[in-house]
Amino acid sequence: MPPSTRPAPAPDTLDDDAPGAAPGTVPDVDALLDVAVSRLGGARREGQHAMARAVVEAIEGGEHLVVQAGTGTGKSLGYLVPAVRHAVATDERVVVSTATLALQRQVITRDLPLVADAVADRLPRPASIALLKGWHNYLCVHKIAGGYPTDEPTLFDLPGESAGAADHPAARGGTSAAALGEQVVRLREWADETSTGDRDDLVPGVSDKAWRQVSVTALECLGQRCPLLAECFPEKARAAAREADVVVTNHAMLGIAAMGSPGVLPEHDVLVVDEAHELADRVTAAATVDLSVPAIESAARLARRHGGVTTDALDAASAAFGTVVGALPAERFPEGLPDGARAAVAAVRDAAREVLSSLKPETGVTKPAQPDSGLKMAQSTMLQLFEVAERMAADPTGHDVLWCSRPGEGGWTADRFGEGASRLHAAPLGVAGLIRTHLLAERTGVFTSATLALGGSFDAVARTFGLGATGTGDDEAPRWRGIDVGSPFDYARQGILYVAKRLPTPGREAATEHQLDEIATLVEAAGGRTLGLFSSRRAAVAAAEAMRERLDVPVLCQGDDQLPTLVREFAADPDTCLFGTLSLWQGVDVPGPSCSLVLIDRIPFPRPDDPVKSARARAVEAAGGNGFMQVSATHAALLLAQGAGRLVRSTEDRGVVAVLDPRLVTARYGTFLTRSMPPFWQTTDRDVAAGALRRLAALG
Repeated sequence: MPPSTRPAPAPDTLDDDAPGAAPGTVPDVDALLDVAVSRLGGARREGQHAMARAVVEAIEGGEHLVVQAGTGTGKSLGYLVPAVRHAVATDERVVVSTATLALQRQVITRDLPLVADAVADRLPRPASIALLKGWHNYLCVHKIAGGYPTDEPTLFDLPGESAGAADHPAARGGTSAAALGEQVVRLREWADETSTGDRDDLVPGVSDKAWRQVSVTALECLGQRCPLLAECFPEKARAAAREADVVVTNHAMLGIAAMGSPGVLPEHDVLVVDEAHELADRVTAAATVDLSVPAIESAARLARRHGGVTTDALDAASAAFGTVVGALPAERFPEGLPDGARAAVAAVRDAAREVLSSLKPETGVTKPAQPDSGLKMAQSTMLQLFEVAERMAADPTGHDVLWCSRPGEGGWTADRFGEGASRLHAAPLGVAGLIRTHLLAERTGVFTSATLALGGSFDAVARTFGLGATGTGDDEAPRWRGIDVGSPFDYARQGILYVAKRLPTPGREAATEHQLDEIATLVEAAGGRTLGLFSSRRAAVAAAEAMRERLDVPVLCQGDDQLPTLVREFAADPDTCLFGTLSLWQGVDVPGPSCSLVLIDRIPFPRPDDPVKSARARAVEAAGGNGFMQVSATHAALLLAQGAGRLVRSTEDRGVVAVLDPRLVTARYGTFLTRSMPPFWQTTDRDVAAGALRRLAALG
């Protein structure tokens, strides 16, 4: 990587008189961490200091670090203090990435400014910080000024351009025409007030559909030819990132960078990945594409409307593609697309290439003074269509997983154009090589989370970060080490892990009578106060409806309202239960008596028909490994660790994690899974668990 272009500080800028600093030196990280924690009004935590020292050693030694920091460790300061120290002392930029909007907001609005301010007078100079998101997360002032044609659904959002959209409360649910109009009016008014143009600064938020009326993707942007470039919010954010010492971004942006897109992130020497357990999935999502008839038709429509070209060949290819894909089974294609489907996709590719050529300005023609934004939208959409079709039509290499899905299958019901349609998908078989090549080459990576040591080892997650041997025999695995700095919580005293050994192994049913009886007994003993984590939406709804009939406690269910609203209601009323699926397994933070019981209906193995997970398991087996343990069991272990971690969020919390799946203690892989969870005291006696819950409920 090219060296930083920022000038190094002159020797006389070092603050020899800074408190705690010897002349010409920078204070050690322990001293700086004490200052920052003191500013927060906190107390010294040995695990936090151990983490900070390990981060410094990794950066200075050029060794990648995987560090598990349990809940309550204060891991944000554990990496931010050494990040600020290193960036200021060496003029080497540090990029910090988070998976969720909630943590990103916490880091950029509270933790990082506090650290930078607290240690400023002990370092050579104050640290500068910046926030960087995908293009589509910012207002486009040119679009608001009428510089783009009336919006309609475009072919694809760039992967990760709506980084964190799934977390965005306003992104859920439909939007009526009247409500959409009101939201757009409010956005236009807000455009005159905001200094950032950042969607997350708009409270309350708006729907995705409304946001599309005032934003563009990176490919749709006119770039240097935009007449309002000086006012451009995403350009300002990128300019600030290029000058900052520490830049905060998100895993979706890392996913785009991992795909080899140049200039997504500013030059940097250190990458810190918080919530690192989600990185591989986020990179996979960024690298996953799909193709459907509505998508092709939308690209053709934009080309005709804004490019003034004919699309007869593309229209014919679209019709043929629809016929072929509509007849395909909804399954994975291990040997590549069937010949007929590949030919249909190739026809789409060739037709898209022709339209792209037609959309290009004629050679020798002077570009207009005002760029045509409609033409730019048509070109970018057609380019994406061409690239997706070209990838799917290529000869099988074993690097991609290809499959077909139908409406209502694979976790979706209708595409963004309003109608469900069969579609083809392509996802990378593995992303470890992408992470190693594009995110870690010539820089130090620090990966941290509360759940990284699965089965007592860091090897599984290290492989997903590209830190394990690739198996090709011609490369060396990067140097790395893993450490667990522990947690201030006494899990064995604060929590019980109850496994319902006497229940039958869960089958295909959403919820059996035996499970419902078990849930009712435990929830009644807890007096409500239950977070129910279910493997499917159907199971969560079935359990919620049954408990509403059987018990006299309020039961909320995911889907009743926006998730942040449900979590607030759950936290506010200790008698309330909240049941849901994957969104609740990670990130829900409800300390106190409102969450005394965490219910897990079954071991969260991936679905047997998950095309990517099943393909990865087959690949491991083909290489002589254990596909079940490396893929399915690792996936389940990570989710179990995250789900069980919802119980104890402070030193005062007490409660029970109840797993209604006997395989956790009867199957050979059960030990691997339980070793991945917090070290609670364990029992298979329901009376013991229920008695503990009753005692907690009596305490109020």
